Amino acid sequence: MTSPGLDHELARIAQAIDRLERAAAARDAQLAELAVLKARHRRLKDTVSNELQQLDLLLANLPQKP
Repeated sequence: MTSPGLDHELARIAQAIDRLERAAAARDAQLAELAVLKARHRRLKDTVSNELQQLDLLLANLPQKP
């Protein structure tokens, strides 16, 4: 049989562990979201770069005014 004080402290420890586990899960979710955002950023940056190169080519091939 355990004392009420010990039971209370064990319950507090269990609550603290639960909070830590939830915080770790939230952190993992944030890291996964960050990875998705970084990949999306890279794709958008590459797309913009490619489109700017195409625009540069088009502008370079325009006839020059005398």
